[in-house]
Amino acid sequence: MGLQCGIVGLPNVGKSTLFNCLSNAKAQSANFPFCTIEPNVGVITVPDDRLIKLEELVKPQRVLPATVEIVDIAGLVKGASKGEGLGNKFLSNIRETDAIIHVLRCFDNDNVTHVDGSVDPVRDKDVVDMELQIKDLETIEARLQRSEKAARTSKDPDLKKLVEVLHLYKAALESGKSARSVQLEDAQQKLGKELFLLTNKPVLYVCNVDEGSVLKGNKHVEAVKEAVADENAEVLVIAAQTEADIAELDSFEERQMFLEDIGLKESGVAKLIRSAYRLLDLETYFTAGVKEVRAWTYQKGDRAPQAAAVIHTDFEKGFIRAEVIKYDDFIKYKSEQACKEAGKMNVEGKEYVVKDGDIMHFRFNV
Repeated sequence: MGLQCGIVGLPNVGKSTLFNCLSNAKAQSANFPFCTIEPNVGVITVPDDRLIKLEELVKPQRVLPATVEIVDIAGLVKGASKGEGLGNKFLSNIRETDAIIHVLRCFDNDNVTHVDGSVDPVRDKDVVDMELQIKDLETIEARLQRSEKAARTSKDPDLKKLVEVLHLYKAALESGKSARSVQLEDAQQKLGKELFLLTNKPVLYVCNVDEGSVLKGNKHVEAVKEAVADENAEVLVIAAQTEADIAELDSFEERQMFLEDIGLKESGVAKLIRSAYRLLDLETYFTAGVKEVRAWTYQKGDRAPQAAAVIHTDFEKGFIRAEVIKYDDFIKYKSEQACKEAGKMNVEGKEYVVKDGDIMHFRFNV
């Protein structure tokens, strides 16, 4: 679908190490700032146990999982909004993403230098937030000047609404808050999204810890959780270096044994990928046949024709109906035919809102 999560943070917090765990693409990972100069894009497979169960029942020729794009973006430093370090490149790259994975260093290690000389993830978060807020404030002020002038002579009600939205954002940014903290009315939300503000993107905080802190966290993790308590944002705890060690193991069995040894049921990377998928407001429906069992990604809230367009635009143009089986019913009755006979296949029209896990077959005519 072309939606991307950008991994951001200060230099040397573990962004590239984490990215390397997520993707077959290999960003340079080294103990010095700016080891990632160009944004690296990885197309990441989304773990989904439902695909495994469908494969067991259908026995298709191939299985294709859903994917999500992750971008590793060059580290930001204080003054980025004024062009310091790789600031302009950073801000340009992050503007092109749809959501933010903000990596914070939550481990102590004298052998890994910190750009500010000490470990303080809340300070690091504030540095990144401030630079993005400064850039957004510049955008808002420039837009406000033009919009207020136009609103004085125009009868367009949307222009007056836009000025109201701009003032709300301006007040929040000037008080050190991100645009995402502003509560907009339904009529204002579309106008807010069209401003494409950096601090309006949904965010997931990743606390990068040492192996000993991956289960219970540490003082740095607790400080982060307290600092973001009012943001309604998810906080994940991951030991990036440990995840890198797991990724080097050859077999699935070896990786599972490693995870069990440190008390984990699944890797932090798997949790992160699913969280990134949700952060982008994405869900999955399936097609299931002997040639292929496949997970298709659609935007949460899409109706059947829009979801069909993910397969091919002709499916949306010529949409007639969708034949829908709920995943749990398919697993219970074990085949499409058995679901039909049990009355568990529903025929849905253009207004049907697709649900996560639906198994769908589209009828269309072009």
